[in-house]
Amino acid sequence: MAIKLENVGIAVRDIEAAIAFFTDLGLKVVGRDTVSGEWTDTAVGLDGNHAKIAMLETPDGHGQLELFEYIHPEAIESEPTRPNDIGMHRVAFSVDDIDEALEIAAKHGCYPLRGVGTYADLYKLTYLRGPSGIIVMLAEELKKGS
Repeated sequence: MAIKLENVGIAVRDIEAAIAFFTDLGLKVVGRDTVSGEWTDTAVGLDGNHAKIAMLETPDGHGQLELFEYIHPEAIESEPTRPNDIGMHRVAFSVDDIDEALEIAAKHGCYPLRGVGTYADLYKLTYLRGPSGIIVMLAEELKKGS
């Protein structure tokens, strides 16, 4: 059986704020819609399912996020996940310049959980709290000999 990752879906409280954050980081919106009806009730498993959705894609075309803002049923606020919580953990992006990416994130009120670390002289990386409490990992590959 062939399998491929289609996208990562994230429920957000404010789809416009989430779109602004991810597009400022470099993703592009490739589709938007409002969905409802029997097919969504069945597929998602929620009666009366009605949501605004947006599909975003990385510039290389290999990664996609699908953002959802629920209109009905009402979205349920929960505590933001922590890095060691079981379940959906984070979304990670490679960036050319982590400092620039952090400046962009800060414009959206999003900051590292602690700071930027260096892994084995290979990557500079950080976890930050993105829109709607999403944990976002940013990683910059360190170039050897440059």
